[in-house]
Amino acid sequence: MLEAILYILYGVLLLVFVAGVWRLRYAYSHFQMKGVATTPHDSADLPSVTVCIPARNEMHAMTECLERVIASNYPKLEVIVLDDHSRDDTSTLIKAYAHEGVRFVEGSALPEGWLGKNHALQGLLKHASGKYVLFMDVDTRLSPDSIGQLVEYTLREDVKMVSVLPRRDDGMRSSVLFSTLRYFWEIMFHRKESPATASNAWLIHRQTLIETWQGFSAFKSAIQPESKLSAALMATNDYRFVIGSQLLGISYEKKWRSQVETSIRLLFPLLGSKTSHGIIAFLDMLIVAWPLFVLLSGFVYGWGIHQLLSGVLILMFGGLYYSYLRRVRSHGRVLGALLWPIIVVQEAIVLVMSMERYERGAVTWKGRVIKVPKS
Repeated sequence: MLEAILYILYGVLLLVFVAGVWRLRYAYSHFQMKGVATTPHDSADLPSVTVCIPARNEMHAMTECLERVIASNYPKLEVIVLDDHSRDDTSTLIKAYAHEGVRFVEGSALPEGWLGKNHALQGLLKHASGKYVLFMDVDTRLSPDSIGQLVEYTLREDVKMVSVLPRRDDGMRSSVLFSTLRYFWEIMFHRKESPATASNAWLIHRQTLIETWQGFSAFKSAIQPESKLSAALMATNDYRFVIGSQLLGISYEKKWRSQVETSIRLLFPLLGSKTSHGIIAFLDMLIVAWPLFVLLSGFVYGWGIHQLLSGVLILMFGGLYYSYLRRVRSHGRVLGALLWPIIVVQEAIVLVMSMERYERGAVTWKGRVIKVPKS
């Protein structure tokens, strides 16, 4: 009986692997910028862009973020940073860049029913004047050509919104090697009703956002308002998702602990805030990681056909993950692929933490409690 169950699991994992290969092939053919280069324009013909950055206690990352933004060679650029009641010297640091054209906006009191970041985005939008608005996180890094490349792609595709999966271009650090699978899941579970969306950097047509949804008012309590926007615009073919590239030059740097906290905040809501969905997802992750435990059992019970098959499956899934890492990471791709089963176990643990913290009402963003109503 046990033998039969084991072989059934091998079959299931083989089907999961085939599905993963198909999803990544789809992503590589649909989410690439394929040779886009900034075409020389008369600056009068270019649309204006407002870069909007919400900040709360961001002293550790603000300087490099702003240095990269103001180094942009895009000619019609406005930069606004909103300080959302930081308890450190973030506001002072932002104001120090006034001579570089960076506008400081002080955040207002958080109204009832709004999530902190969503209210900060709304505040930024009210001060923006560009035809397009580029919302980006403080841990996002731009190259001088990034904004021009992104605008060129948006105009060529004739869409209202584009979000970018940022690359990891920093070195062999634990925060890179043990990155969570947040964007990997976005690619794997992309569909028209719930398209892959990145929150680190996303460009949107300002008037569309204001006139259709009154800014973020329609999504004031959404954990990821950009995902709600992308889903609505995907229905009219007005949204694109792009995997970052060296050409595009959009990357990010985030500590491992911050990645875990972000995943805790996002995972359970992405499963509909339903415990049953969370349990199923947790069991699915354990099944994917299961060959690791079978392989390790060889050190206790000896080596046989099951350890061999498990080793093959680990290499197959590691190769699949390596294919993904080649496109999103500059360093540590081979080692990251070898760590695949450990990364999956880590993700399963983070999912349990997400479910448990939401149950206790202990999930926070920048010190503010986030609650998701149960469906």
